[in-house]
Amino acid sequence: MLLLLLIFLLVFYSDLARSSQLRSEFKHKNIFILAGQSNMAGRGGVIDEKWDGIIPSECQSNSLVLRLNARTNWEEAREPLHADIDVTKACGIGPGMAFANSVREIEPRIGTIGLVPCAIGGTNISEWHRGMSLYNNLVNRAKAALIQGGTIRAILWYQGESDTISQADAESYGLNLKNFMLDLRADLQSPMLPIIQVALASGQGAFLEIVRKAQLGLQLSNVRCIDAKGLQLEPDGLHLTTLSQVRLGRMFALEFIKTVQNPVAFIHNNVSRSNSHLFQELCMSSLWRSLLTCIILLLII
Repeated sequence: MLLLLLIFLLVFYSDLARSSQLRSEFKHKNIFILAGQSNMAGRGGVIDEKWDGIIPSECQSNSLVLRLNARTNWEEAREPLHADIDVTKACGIGPGMAFANSVREIEPRIGTIGLVPCAIGGTNISEWHRGMSLYNNLVNRAKAALIQGGTIRAILWYQGESDTISQADAESYGLNLKNFMLDLRADLQSPMLPIIQVALASGQGAFLEIVRKAQLGLQLSNVRCIDAKGLQLEPDGLHLTTLSQVRLGRMFALEFIKTVQNPVAFIHNNVSRSNSHLFQELCMSSLWRSLLTCIILLLII
């Protein structure tokens, strides 16, 4: 009986230690919102509405990079990240996985990364105004991610190709973009939330340079801009290739690290919510696993 008791305690406390580690990882999840239109949703490797299925090494899955799926459940992130979000088009490689893996490569101590895909292809900035369905969905998904534990570290934004079609849309883009960012920060109760936006590599219309000028010239605290100009495009002349998306993800990561004065300090910051319910479930599963182990050993003896 003494032997069984020792085995019970050993199994229980080893599982409890693992549960505590898992609780810490969930609690300190670093959340990034991916929003915009098709080049954020990912069309890398998509030809004639079919993805080629090629996933470069920089975009491979790992257990410390999660994705909030369409049902607002966390799961291991896999390409295409937006497959169940941007459902009316074929999704391929976007910048999200390359970004997450690059951040973990630059700072391995960052812990768990949670990606929240929200991008929808073919959307105009006016469709992202406060109160519109795309905006509401973004905010709701961001809040769902927080409820399950973690802190939003940044918004990654790549949008504007649709606004190059109309001169009026292009000329009003800067103000609309600024208002979108201010509203989003207010609704997420994070007035200095880092936002990293992309200056367009391509456009659907003749007013590309007007939109790019607005993006590059936006003056807003803690908003940074990376320039996609010159990145290789798919044959459609609009969407980034898989390798270009990998490069863009790396650019996002390098820019994000610049937003943090101490690249590892944010890991230990207090988070918005903890996942105590999950921790309790893990503790109970550890208890039952230990009891089951002892019963099996008792039957064998």
